[in-house]
Amino acid sequence: MQTMARARFVRVSARKAQLVLEQIRDKSVGEALATLQYTPRIAARLIEKVLRSAVANAEHNHQVRDLDALRIVRATADGGPSLKRVQPRAMGRAFFIKHRTSHLTIGVTDEVNTAARVAAPRRRGVGAKRKSTKEKD
Repeated sequence: MQTMARARFVRVSARKAQLVLEQIRDKSVGEALATLQYTPRIAARLIEKVLRSAVANAEHNHQVRDLDALRIVRATADGGPSLKRVQPRAMGRAFFIKHRTSHLTIGVTDEVNTAARVAAPRRRGVGAKRKSTKEKD
């Protein structure tokens, strides 16, 4: 059983939220809440609310009683729409400001064997070399 919770249009950059989500991915819910409580980032408070919502969804929708057995199997921050603003500057110029938003998704499960799940393929970095199919003489 996997339960999801999502917060959309949250006023935090997806890049900054991803830093916090990396700390709690593949941990138990108790460990994750303790980590989020002492993480000094604004995104940690928002992610904590989504995690508590996922736990409440598991409790209500799937009648999970053993909350210590819940583990985080999915934690993503996808970019949302940007709020565009203009900052007037000297000599008639204008600087554009983008207030970024994100969509936070957290999935929890009570299954013991979470290693068997299928992971999304990782992208290679910019400078990564590909293996050649032909052998050079």
